[in-house]
Amino acid sequence: MALFFDKVWFDEALRQRRLTRADLANVAGISVEDVTLMFKDQMEVPPSCVAAWAALLAVPEPEIAVRCGVSTRTLPTLTDQQRLEALERRVTSLEALVRQLSANSQF
Repeated sequence: MALFFDKVWFDEALRQRRLTRADLANVAGISVEDVTLMFKDQMEVPPSCVAAWAALLAVPEPEIAVRCGVSTRTLPTLTDQQRLEALERRVTSLEALVRQLSANSQF
């Protein structure tokens, strides 16, 4: 179990970027339900989420790890394939956000 998940920080970081918890789930390849459990400190955040969320939020991995309450563990280095997959998930999530914003736009 996580030591302390800083949900206030994450919610603010998401709000500033016009993202949602669902975007965190999508970029990490996990369910929204898992993200909800992590936000409630009922599920530990795996290193793969730390890396994906750092990329999505443009924040260094150690900062994300601290905010997730997993900073005491050494994070594994991602392979090139894992980085590519995380970037592809991020692009897919961002494209969906752009489509959503375009559909809601009055321009």
